[in-house]
Amino acid sequence: MSVAKIIELNAASKTSMEDAVRAGLKKCAESVKNIKGAWVNEIKVVTDDNGTVVEWRVNLRVTFVVE
Repeated sequence: MSVAKIIELNAASKTSMEDAVRAGLKKCAESVKNIKGAWVNEIKVVTDDNGTVVEWRVNLRVTFVVE
């Protein structure tokens, strides 16, 4: 029988939402092993005064199997 755990984290990118997800998972994988998947809970953008997107932010729920 395996046991899975879910942790929540936030990540950001100036490029895209996908890049923010990749960056968050890459950083998470430095200390968390057996990552099996992730949900994107929330997406937020930071804009300048003209409404141009300057940063993408995501809230992730990462699932991993506990050894």
